[in-house]
Amino acid sequence: MDSSTTKAPQTLPYSGVRVVEFTHMVMGPTCGMLLADLGAEVIKVEHIGQGKQGDSTRELKGSGAGFFPMFNRNKKSIALNLQSPEGLEAALKLIETADVMSENFKPGTMKKLGLDYEHLKALNPRLIYVSHKGFLPGPYDNRTALDEVVQMMGGLAYMTGRPGDPLRAGSSVNDIMGGLFGAIGVMAALAQRHTTGLGQEIQSALFENNVFLVAQHMMQFAVTGQAAAPMPARISAWGIYDIFKVKGDEQIFLAVVTDTAWEIFCKAFKFDDLLNDERLKTNNQRVTQRAWMMPTLRERLCDFSAKELAARFEDFGLPFAPITKPEDLFEDPHLNANGGLQDIELPNGKKTKAVLLPFTMNGQRLNIRLSPPKLGQHSRELLKELGYSEEDISSLTQLSPHRKD
Repeated sequence: MDSSTTKAPQTLPYSGVRVVEFTHMVMGPTCGMLLADLGAEVIKVEHIGQGKQGDSTRELKGSGAGFFPMFNRNKKSIALNLQSPEGLEAALKLIETADVMSENFKPGTMKKLGLDYEHLKALNPRLIYVSHKGFLPGPYDNRTALDEVVQMMGGLAYMTGRPGDPLRAGSSVNDIMGGLFGAIGVMAALAQRHTTGLGQEIQSALFENNVFLVAQHMMQFAVTGQAAAPMPARISAWGIYDIFKVKGDEQIFLAVVTDTAWEIFCKAFKFDDLLNDERLKTNNQRVTQRAWMMPTLRERLCDFSAKELAARFEDFGLPFAPITKPEDLFEDPHLNANGGLQDIELPNGKKTKAVLLPFTMNGQRLNIRLSPPKLGQHSRELLKELGYSEEDISSLTQLSPHRKD
């Protein structure tokens, strides 16, 4: 355990479960991160050799710079040359000790290495094997998929952007959720293994995850016969559910979604004329009157500051939200007060805060026990556990920059 981590405050549900992962980018690492946060020993196998130095997301710039530190905490790293017979043999020995194996490489990659489920279940019949793919089996399953690809073809970009201007969501929503669904599949398979004694193959996919996200809009069409409009052009279900531009060109999101809330809102701002207007008595009426109601409200609220409106809405128990940038959340008073952020050390030695899983168990958040690992940080201890001699360990790890001679 390094100095930047904190001991978990409770017995974790997957303590004693070993996960070996061959993953990169976001989807596969998310699955392993969830299982690791819940107590599993997650070992990240990173390929070295032929110019390859581990998970390529370690070196990503721009919007990918946060991938590795976010999705690889609480894991160990072993660096092996999987193209060599010796490195592949070490990987197979490690898999033989595992409860779960996770991978998210292109179709056919693991089979070429002899690391597909059909080969491995003979080696370890109790193994649960989870693959994270672009598509579940079907006509599309050999396509190369990315989060943005499936957002475009799966209706999410259409719903997010303005009409005629599809826009991807501002986070890797399918990669992250696809990884979480993969982990849920693993959890179900672990429970089933108690009965059968056998492992099984689990598959999770970006496209099908995206379709699940937009299924509410599919059902809207099925129920009403009316196609869902993109979110910026939608007919809102609520009378007030909007961003308001206020004093000093600030912005704030305000919501008044029930008839009781409408009465509270009008009394809070002394809008007696609106409260008594027969055209605005119910939420559905307010939705039909938005063409004149919203400009009226914007004019009346524009002289308030965002802070003043937030205080008024909070005092009266009405929903509101500041428009916040991601980097501002490091200093969010709520997250810092309730333990939603925890100090970690990045592989380059820099200290920062990381976001914990968004739930509690027995009233406690699940802590980070291990900071994101350096490449090959745990190679020696894991290979020694597998029975390798010091000489063999030195040979197997000679390409890893973290080796200790």
